Amino acid sequence: MEISSSAASTEYDRLIARHHAMRLRRQILAPAPAFPAPAFPAPAFPATAFPGPADGRGGAPSPTGRSYDGAADQRLILRTLGLVTPFADLIDHLYRFMFLRRPYLRSLFPASMEFQRSHLERMFTYLVEHLDRPAELADTLGRLGRDHRKLGVRPVHYEAFEEALREAIRHRAGSQWNEELEAAWVRMLRFAVEAMVAGAEAALTEPPYWHAVVVGHERRRPDVAVLRVRTGEPYPYRAGQYGTVEHPLLPHTWRQYSMGCAPRADNEVEFHVRRTGPGGVSEALVERTAIGDRLRLGPPRGSLMPADDSRDLLLVAGGTGLAPMKAIVEELAERRPRGRRVHLFVGARDRADLYDWPALSELGGRRPWLELIPVADGGPAGGPAGSPAGGGAVGGRRLAEAIGSRGDWSDHLACVSGPAGMVDEVRACLVAAGLPPARVHHDPVLGR
Repeated sequence: MEISSSAASTEYDRLIARHHAMRLRRQILAPAPAFPAPAFPAPAFPATAFPGPADGRGGAPSPTGRSYDGAADQRLILRTLGLVTPFADLIDHLYRFMFLRRPYLRSLFPASMEFQRSHLERMFTYLVEHLDRPAELADTLGRLGRDHRKLGVRPVHYEAFEEALREAIRHRAGSQWNEELEAAWVRMLRFAVEAMVAGAEAALTEPPYWHAVVVGHERRRPDVAVLRVRTGEPYPYRAGQYGTVEHPLLPHTWRQYSMGCAPRADNEVEFHVRRTGPGGVSEALVERTAIGDRLRLGPPRGSLMPADDSRDLLLVAGGTGLAPMKAIVEELAERRPRGRRVHLFVGARDRADLYDWPALSELGGRRPWLELIPVADGGPAGGPAGSPAGGGAVGGRRLAEAIGSRGDWSDHLACVSGPAGMVDEVRACLVAAGLPPARVHHDPVLGR
């Protein structure tokens, strides 16, 4: 049976009205708060949502203070994981059910659900793997909740998601479904939701997104563009961080790109974008964006460059992973601690692949503390003014070999950015060479 758009809108309005009525009722019956009620109230889960473990030891606190034994739920979920996996099938049924029951929620998602399904699959995997570390998990989910404000997500939407998850678990488990299995999944979801809502509440003083106008667009290669955008109000990022970008041609579709410059007083931000395929945000930014176009930026994220570590730096970049490294170098050029040295290795297929090398060479030429080492398949190509020779893609192992041939880096802090395979290989090689894993920093693979 089809549901008209007006009927769907009416149902949505009723759902939101019921949510606000319940919130108002809680405010009337509860003692007056010392501060105004948050705009993102936690969903009204029952007090039994987070019971302590049966052995009486007490669980870790949930983001709202209730006891939660994530390790016990993790054991149960892992023991019965085969009943609901693969996650891709679970997620397909989840979204089918949710959009069938509540079609108005479809407008919160991008036209293509492929990336969204893949993201949720990774999220389920992350939740299950980290459920025995609730403090670490709550911190990550809090940042995710802060970021989700740009999507217009409300607590009432989480309730609809829980309903769909229950249905999907019952469908996947079939005759082997039981209440214990479903309860473990629901407790895990509610822990995640409370952490995300807490993260959203903690960010109430900042916008959910920033409006930006394109003030510069340079095609450095057929598949690479450097964009400069200016925000209407300060965009509070640090060198080495990344932000999500939404293009007007693809509403509700957000992709991650690193800032390619240190923070500037004129609110100008630089992004380096490589087109990765047809029809995506990267194609729109590289090929269908011009000066004067408007974009939206999500909150800055990431911690590639620790602020409290003054060791000498080993920076390793591949492709447009050069962007955050350039931002770090720019910031250090403005306020470098005395005596600190920086070594930047840049992997590229050939000379043309070094799309931003002139700017880096100019920066390095005036900074004796900065060493620039371009690397191609033939190995390091000279000093600061050099450029690589030879063709073929540079892999992480080739970069790691070039780094290893230059000396001992065990006393350094390393930051790595680029394609996923390159990052994994470089990190593994550096750790094998004696660099402690805690001092090899990298962020998620960006852009699509």
